[in-house]
Amino acid sequence: MSVNWEQIDECVQQWIIEAGARIKETFDQTLTIETKSSRSDLVTNVDKEIEQFFIERIRKKFPTHRVLGEEGFGDDVSALEGVVWVIDPIDGTMNFIHQKRNFAISIGVFENAVGMLGYVYDVVNDELYYARKGKGAFLNDRPLPRLQPVSIPEAIVCLNAAWVIENKRIDPSVLTPLVKEARGTRSYGSAALEMAYIAAGRLDAYITMRLSPWDFAGGLVIVEEVGGVVTDIYGEPLQLLRPSSVFVSKPGLHEEILNRYIRKS
Repeated sequence: MSVNWEQIDECVQQWIIEAGARIKETFDQTLTIETKSSRSDLVTNVDKEIEQFFIERIRKKFPTHRVLGEEGFGDDVSALEGVVWVIDPIDGTMNFIHQKRNFAISIGVFENAVGMLGYVYDVVNDELYYARKGKGAFLNDRPLPRLQPVSIPEAIVCLNAAWVIENKRIDPSVLTPLVKEARGTRSYGSAALEMAYIAAGRLDAYITMRLSPWDFAGGLVIVEEVGGVVTDIYGEPLQLLRPSSVFVSKPGLHEEILNRYIRKS
């Protein structure tokens, strides 16, 4: 049975705006905050409620689809056969708690492991980045142009400072030279937004040493649809069912960074 992607896209866009409005309604409420794997890995009652909001609607409208969600209310997904939704109800929960900005809803919809639809919704700024495979990417109905190559000295690289100080995942000397040579560095605390910013041309590269599939699923589809490159830190395809390092970049710049800094090490 063929999948009606137009119908799914219409539903997602409606649901994601509604979910965003629900999140904004909580800004003046007291949150229930819990820690997960560490003191910086946070979840709130709102994260859980928004994930359940999406899952209830998906199961009612598309009962044969499966859902992989960050907060555990979806299905036990061990393979990507059929249609699988990968959902992060609030990417950037720490920002949501402390700043009430710089967070997003992220949704990727995959068919047999191929990203077909991607959405990143910046709730506070009312900016919806979205793409359908082969149909282009958009920001609030405005088509996003194909990404153009940029050199390292002209590039804005998104990189958490944790990866250029002593840490358990990468020798800090690997990326320090990139930080020195790039035009500038930024860190927004939301992988979904950082990937969307690359798709929109606001950033040129993004590197992180560990993300879960729901962090990058929506952004993956959007970035690739405008010609960007998404791999792990070593240039290998991302694994969609387990945590991974992530390296997102404009074309040309991706290979240059890999060869000059990462493969060299």
